[in-house]
Amino acid sequence: MSERSNSEGGERRNDGPRVDRRKSVMDKRRLPTGLERRRGPGRRRSDFMRSAEEGEMTQEQHLFLMAIGAYKRVNDRPYPSWTEVLEVIRKLGYRKTCEMRLSLGNCEDWTEEADAPFAPEVQEVPIEP
Repeated sequence: MSERSNSEGGERRNDGPRVDRRKSVMDKRRLPTGLERRRGPGRRRSDFMRSAEEGEMTQEQHLFLMAIGAYKRVNDRPYPSWTEVLEVIRKLGYRKTCEMRLSLGNCEDWTEEADAPFAPEVQEVPIEP
């Protein structure tokens, strides 16, 4: 129940049922992207997700965690940036060879060859003494 102060006597009055303003705001989490982790009725975790959440890692997950751990240790970076994480992923050999299975709205999809370099080639310029 909502109560307001009366400006004349300072007494409180009841204005009836309370309206939840949160229901009038659009919940953007409900737009399907393909990344939803919340489960509802009829949605079950995949074996891949269930085993990872229960502490049983696949070989792929273990390799990724070990590579990120090595990167953090070598570069003295407790929290690598997303660009650095992507660099590690590409150095592990991952390339974008398939179309995405997500709905991200204003992002353009692209693919590359499986043997694409992990980063654009950088030409070194010789430094003269």
